[in-house]
Formats: sequence, structure tokens, C-alpha cells
Amino acid sequence: MKRELFLGAIALSLAGCAALQAEDTRATERMLAAAGFQARPADTAEKLAHLHTLTPGKIVRREQNGEPSYVYADRNVCKCLYVGTEQQYQEYRKLARQQTMADEAAVVNEESSDPRSWGLWGLWPTP
Repeated sequence: MKRELFLGAIALSLAGCAALQAEDTRATERMLAAAGFQARPADTAEKLAHLHTLTPGKIVRREQNGEPSYVYADRNVCKCLYVGTEQQYQEYRKLARQQTMADEAAVVNEESSDPRSWGLWGLWPTP
């Protein structure tokens, strides 16, 4: 009985991790698209096989005709390859920094929302 509960807990944990990873992938892909990256579906068996040889979930720099290009392989959510130029990559980085700053600001605002709890630390008197 304990073993089944333990295995069930592990399965739920893995499912939760997979859901979070898929949401992270979707968020990255939304930013890539907003930056101008083009999604190219793995619509043939050959493309799908090649997609599985690429590093998943990472933006990788490639040289194409002496020019840098960037690719992002998603073999799980969209089964596609995002492709962008140097300019689009720089735009993606700008969007990612803005999102990070927005996420940090949300955490700061959330943490500071209850001023009464800060009185415990002697920062100011509790009301």
C-alpha cells in the first residue's frame, strides 16, 4: 500500500513538472514569435527525426551563409523549430529582460503587500 502511494506521488510530481515545463516552453515561444522568429513545423518524418537530434528548449546560434541565425527546437509542445536572425534574437533578449523585470516586480509587490508582518522585524511599529 505504501509503495503504491509513493509511486502515485512520484507520478503526480512528474506530471506537475511536465505541465510547468510545457507552460515555460509556451511562454518562450510567445516571446520568440513576438520578436519575429518564424515557427517551422516538423511536418515530415525526416524533419521530426532531425528535430529530435537538436538540443530541446534552448536557443542555439548557427552560422548560415556567414550570417548568424538562431534556432529553438521544441519537440514536445509544437513539434517545431523556431528560426530567427541576429536582430530578432536581440529583440527576444529585450523582451525576456522585460518579462524578468515584470516578474521580479510582481514578487516584490506581493511580498510587500502586508505591512503588518514587517513590524515583527522591528522595521516599524505594528499598527
